Amino acid sequence: MKKVISVLLSVLMLISFSACAQTEQVPEKTRFTKSYMDYFDTASTIVGYEETQKAFDEKCAFIEEQLKHYHELYDIYHWYEGVTNVYNINKEAGKAPVKVDEDIIALFEFCREMYDLTGGKTNFAMGTVLSIWHEYRENGNYDYFSAEVPPVEMLEKANTHCNINDIIIDKENSTVFFADPDMKVDVGAIGKGYATERIARDLEEMGVDNYTLNIGGNIRTIGSKADGNGWVAGIQNPDLTAEETFLLKVSFSDLALVTSGSYQRYYYVGETKYHHIIDPETLFPKDTFAAVSILTPDSGVADAVSTACFNLSLEEGMALIESMENTEAMWVEPDGTIHYSSGFEKFIYNEE
Repeated sequence: MKKVISVLLSVLMLISFSACAQTEQVPEKTRFTKSYMDYFDTASTIVGYEETQKAFDEKCAFIEEQLKHYHELYDIYHWYEGVTNVYNINKEAGKAPVKVDEDIIALFEFCREMYDLTGGKTNFAMGTVLSIWHEYRENGNYDYFSAEVPPVEMLEKANTHCNINDIIIDKENSTVFFADPDMKVDVGAIGKGYATERIARDLEEMGVDNYTLNIGGNIRTIGSKADGNGWVAGIQNPDLTAEETFLLKVSFSDLALVTSGSYQRYYYVGETKYHHIIDPETLFPKDTFAAVSILTPDSGVADAVSTACFNLSLEEGMALIESMENTEAMWVEPDGTIHYSSGFEKFIYNEE
């Protein structure tokens, strides 16, 4: 977790070149910021332009309320009093249909859409496999000398319980049922991005403009900065030992920026690093890329597609990105080689 937060904090510091000052002035509006550490096990920062501190605080109160709501609903590791969440679903849905909040139904339906869009490379039905990797990674980070790789036979057995069609969603009755009693879901590849997008759209409907939400590195901008310029964010250098923290900066408005990388959550077995992005085909992490960044209007889509492109070949990932409207991507290979989709470079920010 410390490794994740240290990377995220460096990103938070770069958004629009400052995440803590309140002195940047534009006609009738002032820039304000607020940060949180309580939701989705990560650091988050809200930046917005308002005429008064009170107006900004009112928006932040709404955002925090929604962050808490989605955090508790989509948590796969903990239960909360009075809340039926994904953790509860994994415990009970294999026995009988579980009555759930409509925001869980909506997330699960979105996860199905992303499964279809990515050809199964982002599969929230892989909970049994991902839980094994999570356990081995946690143990490896706790005690390096006892770190192990999950046995292939264990992963293959778990994979027999990852059929997305075994998730039965009854939208009319707002229930979820698992036809396979041994299956689990894991919304880690999509939940945070989906929640960020839902909050951003609610704010847009409220007439909010000139805001950016950075929810643990899932950046979603609402409009531009108050002076009409785009928001500027850095794309993390996956080589954390490098002198340069960021590979480059991008400027954008009304878009989401999400990066999936092997440098975020990982552990070592001997000299080999095993990161958290598991390929549904091999059931192991792939080392084709060190990071993949996505620019697209929807933060949930960006989350799902960044994961998928990490597990696809460059040619397959490029074809997926070029088939999507208003979507661009940047791939970083382990040796630092960078590849761009056809329109990505127009977003690169040059400080000169």
